Amino acid sequence: MIGGILENIDILKHILVPKHEILSEREKEELLAKFGIAVRQLPRIFSTDPIIKTIGAKIGDVVRITREEEHIGKIIYYRVVIKG
Repeated sequence: MIGGILENIDILKHILVPKHEILSEREKEELLAKFGIAVRQLPRIFSTDPIIKTIGAKIGDVVRITREEEHIGKIIYYRVVIKG
């Protein structure tokens, strides 16, 4: 019963889930160049993560996570999708 209920929830609209966006290849290259890093140096997120599945991200994609914090404003995180 619970599984059926949870399958109908759109996690992208949940108030606790920040905005997730897949970067284009150009955006990915610009991000890596800006910080002078390789993609392997980014924090990771598993391909099995429910939000990653929902947005259709693939292994090797870089995801921008934008969180709005009440006291400090917008915070942006980046994660590379890995097998998991």
